[in-house]
Amino acid sequence: MSTPPRIEVPNGIYHVTARGNSKETIYHDDAEREVFLRLLERAARKHRWIVLAYCLMGNHYHLVLQTPFGVLSRGFDELNGGFARIVNLRQGRTNHLFGRRFSSELIESDSHMLEAARYVVLNPVRAGLCDRPEEWPWSSYRACAGLELGRPFLAVAELLGHFGARPNHARAEYCAFVRAGRGSVAATVTEV
Repeated sequence: MSTPPRIEVPNGIYHVTARGNSKETIYHDDAEREVFLRLLERAARKHRWIVLAYCLMGNHYHLVLQTPFGVLSRGFDELNGGFARIVNLRQGRTNHLFGRRFSSELIESDSHMLEAARYVVLNPVRAGLCDRPEEWPWSSYRACAGLELGRPFLAVAELLGHFGARPNHARAEYCAFVRAGRGSVAATVTEV
């Protein structure tokens, strides 16, 4: 039985996740995380995705992105397939790297999008990998908080625009919003 096609909406905003096969590690080291981010940059440029948030964990990743032209599945086939081929070659693997196809949740309001973006960057805190989101180098938090330059594919200004028109004020509001979520988000992700 085949999997039903995804509903892909032009200008849709999605929370996308993919997990390792049998919850196994997908990023074995920082070099593989860098490879993934370069492939994400290529996919975002090719499909004109607007990436609002991301977090790379050990055995899964999260993205919040907008698809101006409704291209989601083709882009993630390229991203996940390309990354899997590289990791399998590098690690001497032959099996599937990702357990299932990626999951995507259509986000239908600004408040839902902001909650998803906060959830994504708090993932390593909930998993016990760090105490504060700024300590995790593999998420969009540091760039949005103004602690480092954002990667070329990351739409920092687009996300911060939801927190105010002045950049310094918007960054401060974003950081406060994320901090406020630390107490309200249940510890649901414990895999690393």
